[in-house]
Amino acid sequence: MRLVLTALLTALIIVMAFTPLGYLKAGAIEITFITIPVIIGAVLLGPVGGLFLGAVFGITSFIQCFGMSTFGVALFSVSPLRTAIVCIVPRVLMGWLTAVVFKAGSSKDKTSFVQYLVASIAGPLLNTILFTGTLLLLFNNAPIIIQLKEQFGSTNVMAFAAAFVGVNGLIEAGVCAVLGTALCKALSVAMKKMKI
Repeated sequence: MRLVLTALLTALIIVMAFTPLGYLKAGAIEITFITIPVIIGAVLLGPVGGLFLGAVFGITSFIQCFGMSTFGVALFSVSPLRTAIVCIVPRVLMGWLTAVVFKAGSSKDKTSFVQYLVASIAGPLLNTILFTGTLLLLFNNAPIIIQLKEQFGSTNVMAFAAAFVGVNGLIEAGVCAVLGTALCKALSVAMKKMKI
């Protein structure tokens, strides 16, 4: 069953990555909901599952840079290697760390609702923080980032990061808090009934 769940979540990430289900795009801002299947995998399959599904998310994100994402194309034109690092490494870490956060949490209520909620919020926040941090570390002086800083009216790196990802990070966290928590709980109950 674990292999089946991994395969299903992998397929879901791929479908979401290449259809409007996965991204809400508005220019350089891209709100992603692909963190949801990664969170589910991290919670139900553990750190290795989270790491693997995070890698799938990262690879599909990198593929977006070949003409599907305006922002990704701009980064790729500066440095394909740095773009691959920005797209893949934060997502791998996000999947793994979400599982670590879930495992580290302990809940006194028998439903584990708090653990599911914390992991579901941690996933998108980790994704946003790790992606933005890596982006600014590797591309801070790239023309696209300089242009965005001017657009947002901020030369301070931290102020720019907050303005650039503040809204989409909150939207992602809100959606994941609701859907991630509900889906993790429902699938966990189903897996326990099936004794997996």
